[in-house]
Amino acid sequence: MAYNYAKLRGRITEVTGTQSEFAKRMGLSVRSVSLKLHNRIPFKQTEIQKALRVLNLTAADIQEYFFTLEVQYA
Repeated sequence: MAYNYAKLRGRITEVTGTQSEFAKRMGLSVRSVSLKLHNRIPFKQTEIQKALRVLNLTAADIQEYFFTLEVQYA
């Protein structure tokens, strides 16, 4: 199951400027963030909670930013 992180990517750029700065604030490597945003490895619950703080989001935003399914066209 793949997730669409387009909205999350936009928020990362809006708040931190770059994925590199987001990774730094999250305490993750740039590679780890890239793998997560490309659906190669999942976000851990603790990482989602920290991302909410870094990106000034609320728990109500979790579904929209982290669990929007990627639509696949046949």
